[in-house]
This record gives sequence, C-alpha cells and structure tokens, in this order.
Amino acid sequence: MTIKVGDKVPNATLAEYVHTATDTCALGPNSFQVTDAVAGKKIVLFAVPGAFTPTCSEQHLPGFIAKAAEFKAKGVDEIWCVAVNDAFVMGAWAKDQKADGKVRLLADGSGDWTAKLGLELDLTAKGLGVRSRRYSALLEDGVVKVLNLEDGGGYERSDAETLLKQL
Repeated sequence: MTIKVGDKVPNATLAEYVHTATDTCALGPNSFQVTDAVAGKKIVLFAVPGAFTPTCSEQHLPGFIAKAAEFKAKGVDEIWCVAVNDAFVMGAWAKDQKADGKVRLLADGSGDWTAKLGLELDLTAKGLGVRSRRYSALLEDGVVKVLNLEDGGGYERSDAETLLKQL
C-alpha cells in the first residue's frame, strides 16, 4: 500500500553521514528513528532512485539546495533527501553537491522505510536493485500534507519549484 496525503509516516531507522562531529553527533554515520526526527517539525522530503545518478545529481537535489532558503522562509524546519543507498555514499554525495546546512542527505540503506511507505522502484533489470520511487512531500509532525509521486523514474512533478508553490 502506498502512503497518501493524511497518513502518518511509519517509523524506521535512517542514517546520515556527519562530516563534522558535534556534542550530539559523532563523525561518520549516525542513525535515528524517523518518528523521533519528524515530531513537531515541518519537513520537506524528497526521494531519489540513487545518489550520483544523472537526474538526481543534475536536477533534483540541486533544485532543493538552491531553494533551501525559500523553503525555510515558509516555515520549513528541515529538508530531507532520502535514497536507498548507504550513509557513506550519501555523505560523499552531500559533500560533492555542497548540501551541508541546506539539505540533509539520508540513507535508507536496506530500503526498509521505502518499503513501509510503499514507494519501491524495482530497477533490478537495470542492475540497480530495488530503489525508491522519485517523489516530494511535505510532512507536518509526521503527517503527509502534500505528496507528488513520479511515474517510474520520471521527473515532472517532484521538483523543488512545484513543492515550493504548494506550501
């Protein structure tokens, strides 16, 4: 079953590669529970089939990085990019794209959260395994308020500009 507007997102463990250690986050991969991280927050969420892939690296992620200040001006607490990749890959992609401080790149390493959302994209025929469908969403306190799902690996309605207009 695919998640829809009005649903609360399920819990799962996601990981983020932290490049600079703080009192609360160690250097390297740090895991957290989704339900804890979304509580009381307004979060822009988007998912991509894979880090370092052409559309994801050239259009999808850069659009959200470029519009980060505009999202924050509309009351968004955090912007999340999720992919079925490991935290090391997502950390390298964040560094490559200069996303730090703008977009959190979060790893759903085994695709557990993506499966619970019902948003898997089977790319095994292309040698890529099961990934995430491309989408964007607005979460408020863990509840889906807006959801823009793409068909297949398309990129027509989940871009930053479309979601920004929906806020």
